[in-house]
Amino acid sequence: MAEEDKKFSKQLIGKTVVSKTGKRFGEVGDIIFETGSGELIHMVLKNPTSYTERLELEKSKEGDMLIPFSAVIAIGDFMVVAEEDIV
Repeated sequence: MAEEDKKFSKQLIGKTVVSKTGKRFGEVGDIIFETGSGELIHMVLKNPTSYTERLELEKSKEGDMLIPFSAVIAIGDFMVVAEEDIV
């Protein structure tokens, strides 16, 4: 993984995850990626909101909620996800 990719990944940790309609999901706690290609697969949510707890999201072996990185539509001050792509 290139040095600039590592910096980009570190900048994502701690960002608040929201839907495009403004619903808060939690924060990015970690990122799961394919080691061979470096492709980002999932974001691990930390501090999930009560709204998020009610959704049937995929979970890791440890029970952490996962959001597919393919659902991300914008990255800025927040990680904006398309809710229809994750539920």
